[in-house]
Amino acid sequence: MPNNKIFWTRQSREDLRSVRDHIARDAPATALTYVRKLRNSVGRLKQFPFSGEVVPEIGREDLREVLQGNYRIIYRVSERRVDILAVFHSSQIFDERDLGSAE
Repeated sequence: MPNNKIFWTRQSREDLRSVRDHIARDAPATALTYVRKLRNSVGRLKQFPFSGEVVPEIGREDLREVLQGNYRIIYRVSERRVDILAVFHSSQIFDERDLGSAE
């Protein structure tokens, strides 16, 4: 059974900080809890990296997403590794150029 490493790119970590800061403006106590929920929602990818949906705007098997509440967590599957590329609100227009690269 796979045991993939999950790697959060610089872009995805910045995205999480932005989500936290946005929520904290109205609900400081909720902000950290929600970001923790976002981070935990990708835990299953260690064992089941293809369990997320293919990103419909791209249609590539290696680029997938996990939905958590109103957020999309975009990731790339490679051998023994899952790179979390971006986290953004589902109301935002998706642009593949906004995806961070794996560092």
